[in-house]
Amino acid sequence: MKTWKLVSGILSIILFVLVTFQSCAAGLANTLEKNGEMSGSAGIVVAVFMLTGGIVSIATSTSANNAGNAALIILFGLAAMIGFACYGSYSDLAVWSGWCLLNAVMALAAAITGRKKTGRRQ
Repeated sequence: MKTWKLVSGILSIILFVLVTFQSCAAGLANTLEKNGEMSGSAGIVVAVFMLTGGIVSIATSTSANNAGNAALIILFGLAAMIGFACYGSYSDLAVWSGWCLLNAVMALAAAITGRKKTGRRQ
């Protein structure tokens, strides 16, 4: 799981830049069309959670405790919920929310498997 945390952290930081630019464009389009959607603003929030989750993922990739996994579940889980709830006309936000959901599920799996490994007595 160390490799997964490192790779997902790097990818999340790189995707942050893409999601931010797309969200700005979607927010501008929502404003110009006056359609009342907030998918651009939600995209910015998802991007910030992705950046934060990526940094935490890299920082805790060598950690043996589950505190980092819990933080990743919360950060990526919130990003997924916000993104899926608000994607509207900015349909790419559903893709980025899916990435965040995948990271949250993998962090949950890492927490469960880490608990099993550390819970055994030798």
